[in-house]
Amino acid sequence: MTEPPQFSIVIPCYNYGHWLTRAVASVLAQGGDDWELLIIDDGSSDDTAQVARELLARHPGRLRFLSQPNRGAAAARNRGIDETGGEYLIFLDADDELAPGALATYRELLARMPAADLLAGAHRAVDERGRSKLQAVGRLPATPKRRLRAYLFGKRIHLTGSAAAFRRAALSARRYPERLPAAEDIPVFAHFLATGRIAVTPAVVAIAHRHGGSLRHDTERAAAAAAHLPDEVFAATMPVWAQVHRDRFQAQRQLSLFRTCYLAGDGPRALHHFHQALRSKPLLALGHWSYLSKYLRLCCGLAPRGR
Repeated sequence: MTEPPQFSIVIPCYNYGHWLTRAVASVLAQGGDDWELLIIDDGSSDDTAQVARELLARHPGRLRFLSQPNRGAAAARNRGIDETGGEYLIFLDADDELAPGALATYRELLARMPAADLLAGAHRAVDERGRSKLQAVGRLPATPKRRLRAYLFGKRIHLTGSAAAFRRAALSARRYPERLPAAEDIPVFAHFLATGRIAVTPAVVAIAHRHGGSLRHDTERAAAAAAHLPDEVFAATMPVWAQVHRDRFQAQRQLSLFRTCYLAGDGPRALHHFHQALRSKPLLALGHWSYLSKYLRLCCGLAPRGR
């Protein structure tokens, strides 16, 4: 490959060596010669490095492998930005897959909108029992203000890291926040929705696997991230008009953590997050029966229960 590729696919991996072969196979199956693949081992204690080297030996010239001390997903993604050269970056979680034809779908999107800063497609979520659920991006509002509100508050825009491609030049203005132990993609997506040119497709471009060991389910990391997430979402790179949403976003995140802790059976921590939301935006906290009913149940000394 004498010219920079169109796509740089980065797979950060932390203790997901047992999933890595599947993720890499999904990339190799894409075909074409306009992409590069980089695996980054973020200080894993499992066999990630061994699996990666075996893949290198089986597919010489098709992928590269780097390792670093454990610094977190955001740092691994940022190193992927620095170590690759493609015009668009795709960050594929090591336990996920690119859907068949994903790169072809992105090429078609670019043919229609060559100046797009973010390409986003649907993904299929698959749980441990093999049950599958299709998640579309949703209808994209016409203006940046409406797009941002729909993403942060309306739950009408659904974006996931494995089902998106970022223009490198635009991503350089908003790299991944390395102080966040989780939810590091939310500030990046918010920035692109508020400032970028977006192209979406209903086609499935990724398969996201949900399982008990996934970092998506790590409530400790989510709670730690909540302390800094509003600062990162509403950083200086965001337009001035967006800053008015900060308090509402902070309260909404606390309510989300309240629900997560409630469903996990952690009543004391759930109450803490609800009280945080109540102090910030009382009408928001009290205005949703789904949250309020759970809160009242805890106040009555009853144990948390399912949805």
